[in-house]
Amino acid sequence: MNCNELSPARIPTFYFVGVSTAQSSIMKIFPAWAKQLGISQTIKGIDCRPSSDPEVYRKIVTFLRKDKLSLGSLVTTHKLDLLEAARDLFDWLDPFALQLAEVSSISKRDGLLRGHATDHIASGLSFDAMTKVGCVVANNPEVCILGAGGSAIALTIHFCNIDNSSCPSKIFVTDNNEKRLKHMGKVHKRMKYQIPIEYILCRTAKNNNNAVEKLREGAIVINATGLGKDAPGSPLTDAVVFPDNGLVWDFNYRGDLIFLDQAKSQQESKNLTIHDGWNYFIHGWLSVISEVFNVIIPSEGPEFLKLSDIAANIR
Repeated sequence: MNCNELSPARIPTFYFVGVSTAQSSIMKIFPAWAKQLGISQTIKGIDCRPSSDPEVYRKIVTFLRKDKLSLGSLVTTHKLDLLEAARDLFDWLDPFALQLAEVSSISKRDGLLRGHATDHIASGLSFDAMTKVGCVVANNPEVCILGAGGSAIALTIHFCNIDNSSCPSKIFVTDNNEKRLKHMGKVHKRMKYQIPIEYILCRTAKNNNNAVEKLREGAIVINATGLGKDAPGSPLTDAVVFPDNGLVWDFNYRGDLIFLDQAKSQQESKNLTIHDGWNYFIHGWLSVISEVFNVIIPSEGPEFLKLSDIAANIR
């Protein structure tokens, strides 16, 4: 549904604010997770186009704030724009929401509407899991993040906490939106970011190709643009040349996934390790569900593996 179709919930309801929510696996996975976690709830999607009018976001947040049986929401794609438009409607924001100027989780506690930024948790857990397998990442690799939105910023925050050979020697961030690059730069300046980082305005996919092709061997290339899921296509052209022995990670797990296809076409010749966004999806949703429903969900171990298996069987 869209923001014009919002109506008071008749039973306790959890929402998903996104772009094409009906296509997400979460619509089938959440009921199974709820049963496993002992929470009897339903989930509904709220669709808006990226960079919607501020009044759209204010309408959504106002609805969540006032409707008694609307428990909260996960927010994707709109994390930065939603908070910018509706900051005054929140009673409390966590330190990361304030630092990153975004909300990915909206919840209620003791009558207060609360906003959390949880992407640093989800992206961090996913990155750590990938880099533990076979010691794929070593020697302080260069990292190129295509896209400067909230998920990209959150991942750069996680990199600050890595104190081993997986810590990037330098980060390159590209985006076709200068405003987003400047916002990321301001966030890093406030926190006195220590890892060398370069912000590159790339108006075209060919510009992104150039950024990727300058990376040294063993570099990490990440699609954080949403292209492939929120909009068709890839931030790169088919002519791109990935770095030898590199790690390629798409934050998306559904959609046309052209970015992953481009990497797979060079997987053997370039000895690439390739990951989609499935684990990111799992960690992202579970961290928000934990907050909204005030339940403890471990990020590893038997209980986490059970929830992961439930999701994988439904995917």
